[in-house]
Amino acid sequence: MPTPERTSLADIVGAARAIVEEEGLASLTMQAVAVRVGVRAPSLYKRVRNRDDLVRLVTEATVRDLGEQLGPVSTGGDAREDLGRLCRAFRAFAHAHPAGYHLVFAAGPAGSRPDVDSLAAAAAPALRVAADLAGPDEALEAARMITAWAHGFVSMELAGAFNLGGDVERAFEYGIARLADALTRA
Repeated sequence: MPTPERTSLADIVGAARAIVEEEGLASLTMQAVAVRVGVRAPSLYKRVRNRDDLVRLVTEATVRDLGEQLGPVSTGGDAREDLGRLCRAFRAFAHAHPAGYHLVFAAGPAGSRPDVDSLAAAAAPALRVAADLAGPDEALEAARMITAWAHGFVSMELAGAFNLGGDVERAFEYGIARLADALTRA
């Protein structure tokens, strides 16, 4: 009779995500995850190939959550308002999950990167908003511009790099309005 399963892949990924957020990526080890889920480290290898695979699973779970948070922002109504909701949801996600957020945009080893399908699903809301603003022929370019601006702003904010004073909230809203102006079809 086989031994009963004492943990699941979901439990493993959940524990790994918690470690990344609480202690940083450097603290993510198979041993640390095993302790959190209550098993011995070798038993994790039944579900996870190695640490890079674990990082990939954490990143993909984060990408899925990001996509789920961004999904409802596009109403198909006012594209400028949808852009604002999209950027604010993106920013809120990054603030709620800063370490996981950084993994999404990290250039780690090939075995730790999320698959293209996960990334495409998470990018779909930005592509919809971009198409509504710039038109379907320029949706990809517009979505890349939105993502680059939002990621740059949020990365600077999370790093504490806005050192010249002023109202960061106002600057964020200003950026959204200028993006909308730049992307709106003539």
